[in-house]
Amino acid sequence: MKTRCKWCGDDPLYIDYHDNEWGSPVHEDRALFEFLILEGAQAGLSWITILKKRQNYREAMDDFDWEKIARYDERDTARLLANPGIVRNRLKIASAIRNAQATIKIREEFGSLDFYLWGFVDGSPIQNQWKTFEEVPAKTPLSDKLSKDLKRRGFNFVGSTICYAFMQAVGMVNDHTTDCYRHRELYSGD
Repeated sequence: MKTRCKWCGDDPLYIDYHDNEWGSPVHEDRALFEFLILEGAQAGLSWITILKKRQNYREAMDDFDWEKIARYDERDTARLLANPGIVRNRLKIASAIRNAQATIKIREEFGSLDFYLWGFVDGSPIQNQWKTFEEVPAKTPLSDKLSKDLKRRGFNFVGSTICYAFMQAVGMVNDHTTDCYRHRELYSGD
């Protein structure tokens, strides 16, 4: 039996996410954008709620095509607010549209969302050595810096805690506990 991070419990969806995604370095712009939107949608909710709605989000939001989402209008907002398969919160929907518009600007300036985001960790995952889940912080000075810069560039629903959860999800930090088999698989240290 594999030892996993305690947060994933025994829910098959959580286990699959933990084993195959969480903490694995993501460098594809669309996947990074998806995680930014979903982490913002998660604010105030549990991540399992968002995971259960993930496919619905992909279908409702043009598979996270930021070019299309950036052009959403009031009809699109009304359509999304009526969709029971996603979090129907006007502020979070407006945030997704605003963040899509900001993503376009970042790509124009940096060439890719990947280059911009991974620049905060010099292109390489930070390898943490947490022994217990309780040691893992909710935010760090680096997530504070990322949050501040994203906000300056027009993003919202990107507070420091959301940014740190994003950094964990896309592998910018390896926050698997040291007893978890994934920590060793993802470890790129000495």
